[in-house]
Amino acid sequence: MNAIVVVDQNWAIGREGDLLFSLPTDMKRFRSLTMGGTVILGRKTLDSFPGGRPLPGRRNIVITRNVDFDRDGCEIAASLGAALDLAADTEDDKLWIIGGGSVYTAMLSRCKRVYLTKVDAVADGADTFFPNLDKLPAWEVEHTSDPITENGVTYQFIDYVNTKL
Repeated sequence: MNAIVVVDQNWAIGREGDLLFSLPTDMKRFRSLTMGGTVILGRKTLDSFPGGRPLPGRRNIVITRNVDFDRDGCEIAASLGAALDLAADTEDDKLWIIGGGSVYTAMLSRCKRVYLTKVDAVADGADTFFPNLDKLPAWEVEHTSDPITENGVTYQFIDYVNTKL
């Protein structure tokens, strides 16, 4: 299983349910990596998508405590364990954790890789964070891209590998 995320210098990922940055090259990378796979996400993350619609070309498994929640194109799981059970038939390299913060935190130790986009900026008012992989002993940087500048910010793709799996 993999995680994919954009963070700022403080490992922030969101503010009031929205992404912190608009990065077209990162979105192309996200689509390329996750297309044809299964994504696991929280309901608030789903609600942040355009029209609250699931991602096309991917199997969408949404975790929510709301037993009455239903959304076309989504499979609903009441817990992290239930989401993993639904995804049991998915190849590890095609299974993606895509947010939000509590889902990342709960699933991180099960991930083999994190495809991280690190923005060289600090977002004002951030309220959701990703665990700082540089401070976790199980995680090592496998690859770092050259810097990319887009929409007034500079960022890099940094791929981490979990050495404990």
